[in-house]
Amino acid sequence: MYALDVAKSNYYAMIMAGGRGTRFWPRSRRRNAKQVLSVVGSRTLIQLTFDRLRPFLPAERMWVITNEYLRDEIARQLPEVPRRQIVAEPAQRNTAPCNALAAHILGSLDPKAVIGVFPADHVVLKPARFRRLLAPAYRAAERGSLLVLGVAPRWPETGYGYVEFPAGTKAGTLEALPVLHFHEKPDEATARRYVEAGNFYWNAGIFFWRADAFLAALRKHSPKTATLVAALPPFGSRRFAALLGEAYPRCENVSVDYAVMEKAGNVAGLAADDFGWNDVGSWNAVYELLPHDASGNATRGAELLARASARNYVDAEGKMVALLGVEDLIVVDTKDALLVAARSRAQQVSELVKALEAKKREELL
Repeated sequence: MYALDVAKSNYYAMIMAGGRGTRFWPRSRRRNAKQVLSVVGSRTLIQLTFDRLRPFLPAERMWVITNEYLRDEIARQLPEVPRRQIVAEPAQRNTAPCNALAAHILGSLDPKAVIGVFPADHVVLKPARFRRLLAPAYRAAERGSLLVLGVAPRWPETGYGYVEFPAGTKAGTLEALPVLHFHEKPDEATARRYVEAGNFYWNAGIFFWRADAFLAALRKHSPKTATLVAALPPFGSRRFAALLGEAYPRCENVSVDYAVMEKAGNVAGLAADDFGWNDVGSWNAVYELLPHDASGNATRGAELLARASARNYVDAEGKMVALLGVEDLIVVDTKDALLVAARSRAQQVSELVKALEAKKREELL
């Protein structure tokens, strides 16, 4: 159904895989970050990203932007992707410079390049429904739009940003629609209002654009980063790596949403229906994705003995874990660290990583 010839030869995928996944500590570390972990199945998150794109795009047109810590591991996990197409950022600089780098690389190789941008660490439970969105998204981008994928909200989520479409927008349309506004993560009352309105969709962080159209918007709205990236030679030049190492750390540390998408005038979106998208943003999200026992407990890799205990998540590979009289906990055990946290505080696990950085506990990072 999704033959390879659906994708034109100037369509490319860029998989963003440079993050540290600090909310997944202690399992996620610099050299073994969230995107290269298998947290919801036997395949790692980046392998699942590759798997759902592969029926649409050949591996030769997939690129990965990551970091020096993960480049070798990603190359090992994705042997189908040519190694030169797994590029390491010299410094972590958020998603605007990452996308600028990808647009520069692909634009230098193919002036007509149309790029789909896919985070490496999301889950899509209905990949076939997801793939039906790809061809119309790429076509809209080829016509000049900077396109964002909006996902019909399944509940009033406060942990996601929202995309506002025109009133009366119907989920599942395959036509690009104007995006009226981007909205930051709302409080609960606002999130409920968004869901009731029907034209506010989750911002999935999945984008499509022509390389030249994105770079033009970057020049207008984020000129410092645009100038630094534009000064780089074409990809494959003998001096590319050295000059990238000099220029990239000077780029602005800013998201592509804030740097470009919230300001550009040619932004459009697809109002997607439910394709099982989840950004897997915390251990609590993993808990929600896994099967539960009769008391709502979920486990991965551990043998669980639970008595008078409910709604807990346990990750302790190869161990028996006994719970007695506890509720709503996250328990993650590794060889050198143990996390015990309230599920309601799952988003704050990254604060523990900052505390370890302050203590210079590099062996735990």
